Amino acid sequence: MNAAQTAAFQANSGITPSDMATVLLGAVFAVLLVWGAWAMRSAYVGWAEEQLSQRQFLVVVVRFAVLYLVLTFFLLS
Repeated sequence: MNAAQTAAFQANSGITPSDMATVLLGAVFAVLLVWGAWAMRSAYVGWAEEQLSQRQFLVVVVRFAVLYLVLTFFLLS
């Protein structure tokens, strides 16, 4: 944004654009962690009740870990 746009944004919202970006990134990662905890818990329950194999459970965990690492790389670099 140019200087006029930055000034208008800060005047209307009361925060700087970089602070807004930090809040949005925090929200994305909070939602991702909550979703990951839900997915892994659901997979664990399925594994404990023998509806999922151990391999399927590990696939869920690895997929979440890879998704978290990729998003971390792209959003924080």
